[in-house]
Amino acid sequence: MELTTVLNELDRSFETALNRCRAELRGREVGTVTYVSGGIARVEGLPNVQLDELLHFPGELWGMAYNLDPGEVGVVMLGDSGKLKAGDTVLRTGRVLDVPVGEALLGRVVDAIGRPLDSRGPVRARGRRPAEREAPAILDRAPVTVPLQTGLKVVDAMVPVGRGQRELIAGDRQTGKTAIALDTIINQKGKEVLCVYCAVGQRGAAVAKLVSDLQHHGAMDYTTVVVAEGSDPPGLQFITPYAATTMAEYFMEQGCDVLIVYDDLTRHAQAYRELSLLLRRPPGREAFPGDIFYIHSRLLERSTHLREQRGGGSLTALPIIETEAQNLAAYIPTNLISITDGQIYLSPDLFQKGVLPAVDVGKSVSRVGGKTQLPAYRAVAGDLRLSYAQFEELEVFSRFSMRLDESTRKTLERGWRVREILKQPQYAPIPVPEQIAVLLAVTGGSFDELPLDRIGEAALALTRAVAEEMPALSRHIESGEKIRNEDRQALLEKALRVVHMIVEE
Repeated sequence: MELTTVLNELDRSFETALNRCRAELRGREVGTVTYVSGGIARVEGLPNVQLDELLHFPGELWGMAYNLDPGEVGVVMLGDSGKLKAGDTVLRTGRVLDVPVGEALLGRVVDAIGRPLDSRGPVRARGRRPAEREAPAILDRAPVTVPLQTGLKVVDAMVPVGRGQRELIAGDRQTGKTAIALDTIINQKGKEVLCVYCAVGQRGAAVAKLVSDLQHHGAMDYTTVVVAEGSDPPGLQFITPYAATTMAEYFMEQGCDVLIVYDDLTRHAQAYRELSLLLRRPPGREAFPGDIFYIHSRLLERSTHLREQRGGGSLTALPIIETEAQNLAAYIPTNLISITDGQIYLSPDLFQKGVLPAVDVGKSVSRVGGKTQLPAYRAVAGDLRLSYAQFEELEVFSRFSMRLDESTRKTLERGWRVREILKQPQYAPIPVPEQIAVLLAVTGGSFDELPLDRIGEAALALTRAVAEEMPALSRHIESGEKIRNEDRQALLEKALRVVHMIVEE
């Protein structure tokens, strides 16, 4: 055993000396590792190294120059540095950290620097681009005008998202944040929207299940999954969102519509804080909140809708943030709320009551998507958001009263039915015409006579009837036409027939 150890050390020493000789013969700078710990290294002997430059360590290990201090370089390691030791050689590559881009990434699971994680062989990328890139200039951007349908009634009707928008998904732990993002990805099937799912700090088993679910629903054909597990070095977790954005930007610049999900930026902030401590950057409140705002703003500003002269593509961002004890006023959630164009807030109280997805309509807002919403939604759900928020307030106060007047009782009855309609199981996105039909039915009073426990059954029967019997109306709605009075009347009559059939049963 001791002989084997000695031989391994000799091999390593020989490789170090050989690398140094090769580099010196080519006129390249050679550095020396002086310290290794916790996913970072300190290197001496690279006076001309650039910020974010990729560095090569023994054993095909890579690092990124991150701190350019006098006399030494702080390096963020991009792999397992357990075998790295002081005295090892470090070679400059002369290029900043870059990632593969191109159609070859669709359907693949990779890490931040393009190494495959799905046992399907190497990625044959079209080229490579820097992970850190400047956001498009203001004059290169165009207004957000096209909706991005999530397939979720509560989102599409009351918190709509547009292509090129940044919509934050916020909520406590285990409230269904990832489920909303996955449903949105699955709903893009056949809509010519490419997707990138960026997992930061997740468990490997959770990511594997997510990939399996996407494959089961046929969504991996147009999706790239970029992963930095919780067991990966903090440097790899830190650069992963930027790398995933570069992969998505390639498609946007080709004129495609792209959706990117960051799951989640809480762990991204934690990874940066860990790097700050290890690299001896200021970790206190005088630096940390400002730093976090900067790392997230320069990431999310890259999401936009390009003008036609730049290809007309769009990059829609759905960043996810985890709150603690429903505290939206903490500084990281506050930062992201100020950076993004709205937020979808998930309430643990609604989740515990079985109202899924647990979207709190009163705390959720979309500052852009309403302008992109299809005319049919505006006609059906124009005042639905306000009336539903009023119902929730009224429901709270009604608990203190034993007797309610007729008007209040009717408002509560209608509100309870709207809530039942907005419930939706996971992995079951609903097309726009079918959403319009059930929303029109419940707001028009067609479901008022049904008991609450049969609302879901009536909604399912109505969606089937619309899909099978009213294809022309469905095409009109999807093409962006307004709902005519005769179409509205036809939908209400169809809803009443469905209700009568259920009551007779």
